[in-house]
Amino acid sequence: MAKFKKSAKGKASATNAQAKLEEVSRSIVDSAQQIWQAGMGAFNRAQAEGSKLFEALVREGATLEQKTRKMATGKVDVVREAVETRVDQARERATDTWDRLEQVFEDRVQRALNKLGVPGREEIQSLTDRIDVLTDAVRKLNGEKPAAKKAARKSTRKTASGKPAAKKATAKKSTRKTTAKKAAARKAGGASKAR
Repeated sequence: MAKFKKSAKGKASATNAQAKLEEVSRSIVDSAQQIWQAGMGAFNRAQAEGSKLFEALVREGATLEQKTRKMATGKVDVVREAVETRVDQARERATDTWDRLEQVFEDRVQRALNKLGVPGREEIQSLTDRIDVLTDAVRKLNGEKPAAKKAARKSTRKTASGKPAAKKATAKKSTRKTTAKKAAARKAGGASKAR
């Protein structure tokens, strides 16, 4: 009998275990089915709202791009203005430096010419003016009409350096005439002293 009780107990416990196993199995299947249904619902919602979400992200990206472009354009303008300002400053400095260098060179050349006894442009012009005055005075003394100053002498041409220079032919004629007049004046002065 003890054997029978054990086997009855074993059958009951096996039935209980099998029932519990079936219950756990159903619970797992139900949970898996719920998980599957939740996944399907999420997928369906993501599909429906995914296009809306994508469109919203595209709009947000376009807005962000416009803001970035505006900021970048503003920065480019600021940088361009700064570069142009610096280029202008550098150009002005270079021009100033070049002008100063040119002036120093001209001054040194002028000093060297002065040391050698070569007259400057102003001195030559002053002498030319004095010669013209003296020539007119000699003509008056000789009874001639003072010659009108030739327009050719006054007209000047530009040299390669951009500075005016008198025409060579006019200067040569003037020098010849002056030399001839001086010789005539000396003869006339010598004749008047002899009297």
